[in-house]
Amino acid sequence: MTIPPDDILIAAEDLWKIYQMGKQEVNALCGVSFVVKRNDLMAIMGPSGSGKSTLMNLIGCLDTPTKGKYHLSGRLVSEMSENELAFIRNQEIGFVFQVFNLLPRATTFHNVELPLIYKGDSKKERTEKTHRALEMVEMDNRKDHRPSELSGGERQRVAIARALVNEPSLLLADEPTGNLDSKTGYEILNLFHKIHSQGNTIIMVTHDPDIAQQAQRIIYIRDGKIEREERLGEQNDIV
Repeated sequence: MTIPPDDILIAAEDLWKIYQMGKQEVNALCGVSFVVKRNDLMAIMGPSGSGKSTLMNLIGCLDTPTKGKYHLSGRLVSEMSENELAFIRNQEIGFVFQVFNLLPRATTFHNVELPLIYKGDSKKERTEKTHRALEMVEMDNRKDHRPSELSGGERQRVAIARALVNEPSLLLADEPTGNLDSKTGYEILNLFHKIHSQGNTIIMVTHDPDIAQQAQRIIYIRDGKIEREERLGEQNDIV
């Protein structure tokens, strides 16, 4: 595979992930190939054990493939070292998880600011970027609250702001509404639509078909392989 064109954010070619379990080899991924264009809103769906979590770990540079090539923003990340992958994660990818992973004793502002401290931004840069991220998720008025003082939906908004604060190329969401009631889940999905409309690329990993239907395209994975792909077109906010 040559270096992908600029409008392609992700190019995966023949990705395999093989785990050694004693004398037995387990194929978690078996020759997965796909591309993601910039400003795509994509869902990855599959039952437990299908390989979707393994694929998410490869997309998020949390793991490397056993074989195959993975380009992110034109860089061949599948052959990078652990330190190089850590740099890519910090610069290019924002993570949103089912569990919010917020520091319980830290304020909303500090929880969102944390990636910028790791990055080494100046105090002025951190303050500007943190306020901008909190405003995007409509949580700037709760910046001095701690997680215990926030609802589940508000905590997920803070987690999303933290994922966005570095202005990443990719927002990767793993079951982002899994710990929320239906109404709050719809509010978070509407927020994703808003973020997407501002030019962000989003990949949601889910087992919930209602969540997946909010994407522009769905990749269905089963037994470590892409079973099929469905294109849904532009999506509107949920009423």
